[in-house]
Amino acid sequence: MTAYPTLTHVPKHKLLLAGVGIYGVLSYSVTERIPEIGIRMALGESARDVRGSIVGRTALLAAVGVAIGTVMSLAGTRLLGSLLYDVEPTDPVTFGGMIAVLMIVALLSGLVPAIRVSRTDSADALRSSAC
Repeated sequence: MTAYPTLTHVPKHKLLLAGVGIYGVLSYSVTERIPEIGIRMALGESARDVRGSIVGRTALLAAVGVAIGTVMSLAGTRLLGSLLYDVEPTDPVTFGGMIAVLMIVALLSGLVPAIRVSRTDSADALRSSAC
């Protein structure tokens, strides 16, 4: 037995790290927008519309990130092709699966802070921005 992890375990750890990173960035981004969201809710925007705008922005950012990542990974397949075992460098199932999983993680990462912020009282959000 070797002390090194097999190739099947490495992507799971990288995917978990990517998910945590995506959630952290999106959560911080939504937290920074609390005063703006408070003003929008005070002016009459519904919590549903707030959630929709946050998740829509998240979907756009995720789609752009996935597109850039796909292009970069396809460009790097020639360099890493010799290191892969039992998988083609441009395996469509692997690419499609990773794209789907990262998009789901990104959408959930946007939905959780969106729900949290949409439950915030607009007066509290405005008070927090006064400092």
